[in-house]
This record gives sequence, C-alpha cells and structure tokens, in this order.
Amino acid sequence: MDTYTVEQPMIFLSDAHLGGFSDSTNDRIESELIQLINYCQRNQIGIAILGDLFDYWMEYPDTVPNVGKRVLERFSAFNNDMGPTLLITGNHDNWTRDYLCDLGFQLEHEHKMIQINDNLVMTLHGDGLADGMLQLPRPSLHRLLRSDRFISLFQNLLPPRLGIAIMKYFSRLTRLLEWNPEKELKLNKWARNTLESTEIDIILCGHDHIPRRKEFDFGTYINLGTFYRHRTMVYYNNSSMSLVSWVPQLQSLQPFEQHN
Repeated sequence: MDTYTVEQPMIFLSDAHLGGFSDSTNDRIESELIQLINYCQRNQIGIAILGDLFDYWMEYPDTVPNVGKRVLERFSAFNNDMGPTLLITGNHDNWTRDYLCDLGFQLEHEHKMIQINDNLVMTLHGDGLADGMLQLPRPSLHRLLRSDRFISLFQNLLPPRLGIAIMKYFSRLTRLLEWNPEKELKLNKWARNTLESTEIDIILCGHDHIPRRKEFDFGTYINLGTFYRHRTMVYYNNSSMSLVSWVPQLQSLQPFEQHN
C-alpha cells in the first residue's frame, strides 16, 4: 500500500455518526463539525477521517442518503482549498461509489500508511482489515455486508428509498447493540503486537468509542474516541501528536484529560 507524507498540521478524527440520532442532536453534531472545519481552514490544518463519519451510508448508482448535507457541502469547499481530505470508511459507511470522491475526498476502505517526520503512522478505522497478514480480521457479518455480491443483490432487490431506510435502521440498531468491553482490550492488544512486530511507530484508529493513548517502548497507540460524544481527535502540530477535544464554547482545540 502506498505511503504518503504529511508536511502540515493535521487532525485525525472518527466516529461522528452523522444521521444516527434525534434531529436536535444531529444538528448539534453537524454544527460543531462545521465549526471545526472552519477552524482548520483558517489555521491551514489538514483533516483525516478514520471511519464512521456517517451512521449509515448506502450509495446507489443515482441516489445518495440524505444525511450530513451541510457537512459535505462544507467539506467540498474545504477540499477545494486545502486539498483532498483522507476518508477511511468504517463499518457504518463503507457502501460508497463515486459521490464522495467527486466532493474531493481521498477514499480508502482499508488502512493508510502515512509518513510524519521520522514516524511511520498507520491509520485505520479499527473494525478489522481484509489483509490476513495484519491479524485484525473483520467479523463474519461485516465481511458479508462489505462483499460486492451482497451489495449487488441488496440494491437489485430494493429500490433506493427502501434500501437506504433499511440500512439506516440496521446501522442505528447495530450501534446500540455493538458495545462490548472486549473491543477495547482487543484493539489494545492488537496495536501493541503490531507496533512490537513491525516498523510502524504510531497507530491511530477509532471504532470502539473510547479515547485513550497507550505508550510502549516500541511505539504509540492512540484511539480517537468519538466526535459525536467526546469531540476528541488527534492533533499533529508539526512536531508532536496529542489527544485533544474540540471545545465549542472556545472555538478551539484543548488537551483531552484521559482518565484511566
């Protein structure tokens, strides 16, 4: 997989789950995310999204979900000015076609390796990877739902309005049922083993919705937490990486206090 080099400040965020809540909560998340995009553009900070920007995203050939429209319009302008935003899909929003690429996103369905100064950084969502050598297999259901055969059958049987409605309901249900304390332990163990056995220096991911930073003698693992709840993300300031949170009242990024 190609590695690209980052030479500017950048934030890495995940798990906004746009469209997954009540209208008022969805409006709040969208408004705060747009505020963050504005902040990044003013300060020339790049953005990378590591999965589950949307709570559901089932893109048909001629139809896209009616979710996150304001955010996508803002990202389109941001991408035009700042260059493509890396968007790694998660387990809630991987049924994509060309729409997001047309808005200027750099789309990735697995993981992306990034060179930052002397550090090799692995970015991913955290739900699993197709490459068996990376030893983070996806659950069987997730592999089925991502398969071309399933997507083709689903979209041939169900028209866009019904298919997207079913996917919205299914995604919201699975998010509510998916919480499992073993997810945190699984990702912690996988990150530690991967850092110890490879040339990777830093691993960034989301998925289990628990913001945290783990330091080892052989590398660093940071989980981004959630934007919809914690407003947390990783900020690279051209010298170091830190776990921070967006504070709407201050319209700025502040250090995140991790409680062990």
